[in-house]
Amino acid sequence: MCLAIPAQVSEIGEDNLATVDIMGVTRQVSLDLTPAAKVGDYVLVHAGFAIEIVDEQFAQETLDLIRQFPELADIA
Repeated sequence: MCLAIPAQVSEIGEDNLATVDIMGVTRQVSLDLTPAAKVGDYVLVHAGFAIEIVDEQFAQETLDLIRQFPELADIA
């Protein structure tokens, strides 16, 4: 099973690379599949790529579900 995790775009750099925040952890991801994403947007991240722009409510609900199972997300 593959999961895409919601992340908030905090900075957009060169070559369609963005810094995103995933539950307090920052990562670099590619915006090649979501070129319309902008700073402040929530995106679903899978395998280093933002694959879809989602609204904040969906992102927060999904993150809340992940937090219910810390052993799955290794956030204990």
